[in-house]
Amino acid sequence: MRKPRDFDAEMKALEDKARELKTRKVQQLGELVIATGADQLSSEELAGALVAITETKDTAKREAWAKRGVTFFESRPRRTAPASQRNHRSAAAQPGSTQSPSGGTGSQ
Repeated sequence: MRKPRDFDAEMKALEDKARELKTRKVQQLGELVIATGADQLSSEELAGALVAITETKDTAKREAWAKRGVTFFESRPRRTAPASQRNHRSAAAQPGSTQSPSGGTGSQ
């Protein structure tokens, strides 16, 4: 006879994973803001710029921003996590963990 599935435990594990992914996303967005120098802007300026970007339907502008973003990421050397963080992140940084923003700085 098969062992019954523990749906509650499975749901808790999925909720924990979703919480971890959300936390990682927020951390990566913060790192991106700092890396681009956007942390020098006021919260209002940054929010206004992001709202303008999301409302932009002009594909040429969006493609130009994406190209600037690619250039930005290609020009920056990759940092490696300290050994203490590397082991902790290795299990979490598996499939689907990379986030590549399509925007860049958005100052056009």
